[in-house]
Amino acid sequence: MATTGSGRTRVAPPDTAPPDTAARPPGPMAGLPARLRIGYASGSLVTGTFTTLPGLLLLPYLTDTLGVGAALAGAIVFVPKAWDAFLNPLVGRASDRTRTRWGSRRPYVLCGGLAMALAFALTFAGLLPGTAGAWLTAAGYLFTATAFAFFLVPYVAMPAELTDRHEDRMRMVGGRVAVIGVAALVTGAAGPALIDAGGGGLAGHRWMGIFGGAVIALGAVWVFAGTSGARRDAPVMETESGLRRQFAAARGNPAFMALLRCVVVQSVATGVLLAGAPYFAAHVLRDSSGVGALVAAFVAPNLLTVPLWSRLRGRHGYPIASALFAAGCLLFLAAPALPEGAVLLSMALAGTGHAGQLLFLYAMLPDCIARDAARTERRQAGVLSGLFSTGEGLGVALGPFLYGVVLQLCGYVSSGTGRAAEQTPAAELGMLAGFALLPALATALAVALLRSYDRPDLPY
Repeated sequence: MATTGSGRTRVAPPDTAPPDTAARPPGPMAGLPARLRIGYASGSLVTGTFTTLPGLLLLPYLTDTLGVGAALAGAIVFVPKAWDAFLNPLVGRASDRTRTRWGSRRPYVLCGGLAMALAFALTFAGLLPGTAGAWLTAAGYLFTATAFAFFLVPYVAMPAELTDRHEDRMRMVGGRVAVIGVAALVTGAAGPALIDAGGGGLAGHRWMGIFGGAVIALGAVWVFAGTSGARRDAPVMETESGLRRQFAAARGNPAFMALLRCVVVQSVATGVLLAGAPYFAAHVLRDSSGVGALVAAFVAPNLLTVPLWSRLRGRHGYPIASALFAAGCLLFLAAPALPEGAVLLSMALAGTGHAGQLLFLYAMLPDCIARDAARTERRQAGVLSGLFSTGEGLGVALGPFLYGVVLQLCGYVSSGTGRAAEQTPAAELGMLAGFALLPALATALAVALLRSYDRPDLPY
């Protein structure tokens, strides 16, 4: 052990290699085994399910099953993510300092994911109707978001520590984005179908909650088992103590701050699109069952276009992907006059752009982390990943809140029957305008914010 000039203790790596050196995965230049990449990507079953199902169904569950006003419902979706803004950096710092036989991140991934699965099922358990049920749902979602922080922050930090090669990180992130697409495709289509099959209302949502919890549990166990061969010989470096110093460290990284601002605003666009899809299907397309097709059209490009997007660099590819996303959103303005097939093509165009946006943003994060570690000699992957996850989560939750405010201002009528009430033309116009314009405007702002990103010149 050695003492730094500031008086803090710094633990040096051992001089001798541990006895299991030969059993470790190949070194940085040899690339990562496929089993490890697949194991890491399986964690997106958790993130994809948590983003898709609450983003798609929680707001209409509150407004059309529990009878909550649209603005209050949006606040219920948003507040747990605001709590995560405080919690995520603490989780990141804790995982930075953790040392166990299973590694520093994997215990959090397993325990956080399993707790999250239980809390997710409780969120949609429908134990009580009306206002009492709304408060129980809010408490369950707060519990779910808390557990999600303990899963997500260590999970996002893993690529920067599993490999030193940019190519390997890109493959890991590409797999992560592809599995997000699988999770969103399966849960986004199965969730509404299960609600209908269960009779709608409280009973139908209860079955959907059990299904979502099962998928989350599967992802948590799989990523824990699949990354069992991850190297655990990274040197132990200093980590900043105290929230103030953690935020100061992040502010000293201009590339990361540009990326953080961008991901917050871009996630708002995603949140609006998910939250608005059920209202758009039911009141603009006049087909409440069509939400599954909209979700499938949006997420299917994740599976098809990620290899193509991977050929581009993040800072240069992101504006191209964003242009496609915004164009697809703006085409929704013509949806009342378009055939159903054209609307689905517009959603697929937005989904193609979204796949690229996710890939580039997620790939730039480990580059920022690696550059920061080389520059500061501090182990801050968990801290920076926590701040990034906080920004992404806040944006995804702020989207439904903003869309709920738009609905409230346009006179949306809530219902406690499990079926949406008839709406005025002004409310339907607000649904359409919010669904098309808010994501496009947020994306344009996100592209502008990323212009100050100075991608580190890392060795490949």
